Amino acid sequence: MTIQAKRPLLLALFTGLMLFTGLPADGIIGHGHALAASQKTQPDPAQHHPPQEQDTRQSSSEVRARRTPVVRVVEEAGPAVVSIFSTRSQEPSPFSAVSSSQNQAIELGSQSPQQSTMQSLGSGIIIDGARALVLTNAHVILGATQVTVRLLGGREYRAKMVGADADTDLAVLRLELPSPPPVLPQVRLGNSSGLMIGESVIAIGNPYGLAHTVTTGVVSALDRSVSTGQTTATGLIQTDAAINPGSSGGPLLNALGKVVGINAAIFNRGQGLNFAIPINRATSILRELIAKGRLSHVWIGLAGEDMDQAQAVHFGLDRVRGMVVTEVLPGTPAAAAGIRTGDAVLTIDGNDVEEKAQCQLLMHAASKGGPIKMMLRRGRALIQVQVLPQILDKKSGRGLILQRWGFAPADDASRGAQVGEVRAGGPAADLGFKPGDVVHQVGARSITNESDLLSAFCRYQMHTTLIVTVQRGEQFTNVRLKI
Repeated sequence: MTIQAKRPLLLALFTGLMLFTGLPADGIIGHGHALAASQKTQPDPAQHHPPQEQDTRQSSSEVRARRTPVVRVVEEAGPAVVSIFSTRSQEPSPFSAVSSSQNQAIELGSQSPQQSTMQSLGSGIIIDGARALVLTNAHVILGATQVTVRLLGGREYRAKMVGADADTDLAVLRLELPSPPPVLPQVRLGNSSGLMIGESVIAIGNPYGLAHTVTTGVVSALDRSVSTGQTTATGLIQTDAAINPGSSGGPLLNALGKVVGINAAIFNRGQGLNFAIPINRATSILRELIAKGRLSHVWIGLAGEDMDQAQAVHFGLDRVRGMVVTEVLPGTPAAAAGIRTGDAVLTIDGNDVEEKAQCQLLMHAASKGGPIKMMLRRGRALIQVQVLPQILDKKSGRGLILQRWGFAPADDASRGAQVGEVRAGGPAADLGFKPGDVVHQVGARSITNESDLLSAFCRYQMHTTLIVTVQRGEQFTNVRLKI
């Protein structure tokens, strides 16, 4: 066989060898130049280009494209959000471990706790730059011996409390500015009554000291109630925008950059369950806090209970809501307005009443000096009444506490609310109260003076049972006061 005749056979064998060894064979098919084909697959160093350096320049069109509504909201509102650092001296409560659900009195030890200094974090918003006023939660600053406020740029100022109310958990601070005072930014307040479930919201705060942290979410629900012991916060905005310890007092903003809520609480047994106080409630309280330092104590003169399913059917309601009046005291504003036992309170000043706690809070936060408009159900009939609350001063408050709870504080009490008088046959007398006993807590409210006792009376004026902590000598006792 000649070489020319053997050439096809050699080509086939060589091709098979190339495929077996993993070398490319396509270059030799029809050409017979394996080496040239393999060289062809190698990168040409002359044609290899190093990676370009990162372009750090940003065109104005790119910046505009990336400036989302959230970015614009943060740029506008962020400078008016502040971090709040408060210092307080705290003496641990000797009765803090006592459960309010106990049915009988519990005696506590007489051990004297050590006083300690506690630092706490919070957030706030500048609501009036010209007057250097900051709105925050009351629990952020109540009891503080020193409050420091830090702005976005790092400037720090001492602050003094202008007014606070523990029941609504709102407080107003005034910054102590140098002279001449700097120009301060301020937020824009929105309207929380028009919030929609599913609407986008932005939270800004100081969680764990991480200043001006921004989180986003939606309005998950409206008119939520959150129970904390004997206190129930009602009418809250629920959101899944993250709110963590230190964020309390910061703003919840809508997509227009307006404040629609004040971040206040988290549900620590779940994730994405956060709550804010509607801004409309806050603005209705601000004027009185700024003018008087506190909300006036009011007396209506009725008691009530949460509505149940059977009562809702009786009143012809589409769902369980409202408060059923269980008692109307004679000679009181409620009696003068024509409210009767068995009526159902559905709205107060246009705000829906979901439960007794919300009814009490709405009356507490209502405008003082004018009537409260209440919508009632009497059977299946709708009735609107106007109640003119009685503003309680020290004298009238003492008289009502003696009448309803059966004891009155002493005039010269130097600690707590020392019992000065016990009414025979009253609720306190039935429990064995004696002059000289000291009341330290009513419900969830700590009592340090007579003013605290009056606040607690107004807070719980619709309750028919309360847990009261009383000291006699060195012993502390938890008792159930039935009114």
